[in-house]
Amino acid sequence: MSEIVPETQLYLISPLEVGGAFPQRLERALDAGQGLVAAFQFRVKGIDQHEAARLAVPLQEICAAREVAFIVNDSIALAKRLKADGVHLGQEDGSPKEARDALGREAQIGVTCHASRHFAMEAGEAGADYVAFGAFHPSTTKDKGPDAERPEPELLEWWSRLFEIPCVAIGGITPANCRPLAHAGADFLAVSGAVWSGDEVKAIKAFREALGLRSS
Repeated sequence: MSEIVPETQLYLISPLEVGGAFPQRLERALDAGQGLVAAFQFRVKGIDQHEAARLAVPLQEICAAREVAFIVNDSIALAKRLKADGVHLGQEDGSPKEARDALGREAQIGVTCHASRHFAMEAGEAGADYVAFGAFHPSTTKDKGPDAERPEPELLEWWSRLFEIPCVAIGGITPANCRPLAHAGADFLAVSGAVWSGDEVKAIKAFREALGLRSS
């Protein structure tokens, strides 16, 4: 049996379209990922907060029933409205301190740090609960374009060696390429297209196998 990487969990990121049959897909993915999927990030674009909240509520209930953290992407205001478990901030979406003041002590606050050690240390000092590095591979979800600096797994090794705050690897992560990131020290692997672009249950099982974990 392959070497197990038990400390690495999945952090699912939603596709942009979360209506229709997506709640049922999320249920199937989380049921297949019991013990492996730790969090789900609600990420929608170009709609108002009222519509975003309407789409979020059933997904939030699905996550709560399975004890999976429900994280809102970009919007502190929406996270507060939903009483979400936390918020994920880009470099231009507000500060961890603003999020903490709005959401309270128990909220999980994450910050996108791209390939920057400086951004990550700043986020940690500002009170972030986790930092996210990426995109490690080409990604349509979390990529700044072909000219953006692409981090190497050594960045995860450096962070996990020096800091206790968890780190998330993000960007184009699949069952085929996830092991080096897990072994480098990623506490969480953020995945989207690898799960939602096909059969979500098969994808989750493939991640289990890649990480050396038995199916639930």
